[in-house]
Amino acid sequence: MKIAVLGLGFMGSTHLKAYKNISGVELAAVAANDERQLSGDLSGVQGNIGGPGEKLDFSQVRKYRDPFEAVRDDGVDAVDICLPTNQHAEVAIAAIRAGKHVLVEKPMALDGAAADAVIAEAERGGRVFMSAQVVRFIPDYRVSAEAWKSGRLGAMRSAIFRRRCAAPAWSQWLSDPAQSGGGVFDLLIHDIDFCIHLFGLPEAISATGHEDLPLGVDIIAAELHYPAVGSVTVQGGWHHPKAYPFSMEYTIVADGGTLEYSSAGRPLTLYTADGEARPMQVPAVDGYQAELEYFIFCARNGVQPVFCPPRESAAAVKLGRLMLESRCRKGAKIECKL
Repeated sequence: MKIAVLGLGFMGSTHLKAYKNISGVELAAVAANDERQLSGDLSGVQGNIGGPGEKLDFSQVRKYRDPFEAVRDDGVDAVDICLPTNQHAEVAIAAIRAGKHVLVEKPMALDGAAADAVIAEAERGGRVFMSAQVVRFIPDYRVSAEAWKSGRLGAMRSAIFRRRCAAPAWSQWLSDPAQSGGGVFDLLIHDIDFCIHLFGLPEAISATGHEDLPLGVDIIAAELHYPAVGSVTVQGGWHHPKAYPFSMEYTIVADGGTLEYSSAGRPLTLYTADGEARPMQVPAVDGYQAELEYFIFCARNGVQPVFCPPRESAAAVKLGRLMLESRCRKGAKIECKL
């Protein structure tokens, strides 16, 4: 499978590291507007998790400054779009029309209409299309999803998902809502998607919070209203620039016990109704590699990504927009008619 990676910032660099560990994948082309990155020197790339980028050998890789030229490369089977969010839909549609399978970083698009347009194009073109909602593939989240869906935890009573980090000093486009959708939208799209993965679509959504982008603050506390779950909450956002550490965590309360995980040092544990603390068996799997392996499998075999379906990724975009609308309306409860 010959891949083109479009965008060589933090996510592009992260995907390139993972592709090196996937057999049968050839990096055929890259696209970026930064000459240093096109040379293969990604050592200046930073993000909110993981270390800096690496210096890679791009001597046998075709290099493009225009992503639309890259998607027309006849030597490419699939494209991996890691560009700013406002470019996702247009470039994805161009790639599908050029006959390529497409993986696009989250969020799939800036709004629901653009997301729906890409999905419609992929269906018309018969191409495999997937949004890179990596949380579905992170072992600590995947194990909890499997435990809940198996039914062995009993009825769900409460779920709280939190994701926080510093306002990005590593990528200027992220702090521009016209390009990224803003910090809450870009960051918490992970947790919105995971709620859809676990519980389906909520009946309504409400949210409060505060946005002051020049100060580096963009925070929210959102309630997703499900008739069969007592409380589902998504919280977090940007907490001032540079120094504030990244963390992701959740607490899921069911009749059979409480599942809790935090990237800040609390391994996934089931606290049972009979008073025991049972560490969960979590495989040592890199979520990004697992995500890319799944996409490659789907593309090679011409099967649609049922584990990470694009219509659910589009629904996450739509719910994210409703969440921000509710915050603007001081917590108004908005019906989710998607």
